[in-house]
Amino acid sequence: MADDHTHVQDFFAARAADWDSRFPDDGPAYAAAVQELGLRPGHSVLDAGCGTGRALPALRGAVGPGGTVIGADLTRDMLNAALRAGRAASGALLMTDAARLPLRTATLDAVFAAGLVSHLPNPGRGLLELARVVRPGGRLALFHPIGRAALAARHGRPLSDDDLRAEPRLTPLLAEAGWRLDAYTDEDSRFLALAVRTG
Repeated sequence: MADDHTHVQDFFAARAADWDSRFPDDGPAYAAAVQELGLRPGHSVLDAGCGTGRALPALRGAVGPGGTVIGADLTRDMLNAALRAGRAASGALLMTDAARLPLRTATLDAVFAAGLVSHLPNPGRGLLELARVVRPGGRLALFHPIGRAALAARHGRPLSDDDLRAEPRLTPLLAEAGWRLDAYTDEDSRFLALAVRTG
């Protein structure tokens, strides 16, 4: 587990400083995905694996000044980049493992997770932990600003049904962790899976 975390931390630490400049046009896609999460003023939301905090301003806009926004990431360099970008003004930043959150059970209305699931050493356990902190009926958005096929092409590999984000794999993975897949979009311009906390 520690080795998996070290690998993830090293990967993102090496890319933190220029992360936002590498993907300068993703902002509208993040905002659109946040809008589909169905947040309302006063809600509490976690951005799990928040990175440089690109979703935090949209999340703050959705929950308003009376809501709670938490950005959690495992990599200090990413959180420092979020601080430099001024995104701490939109939410509290927390350095922690998304699979071991220091949050009370059933206290959040929603979780937003951009690009997180493929970086979890144990995706099932990570999704179970996200379910733990969300109240029944709460929502989860698994987002990526590029679809599976376009991302595979970017990395020079074929699209695979073994991808965790492939609908036939993701649906049972979510169900085992306490989520029901509610909507699934996988197109070149974005990936978005919306799920509801069961029970």
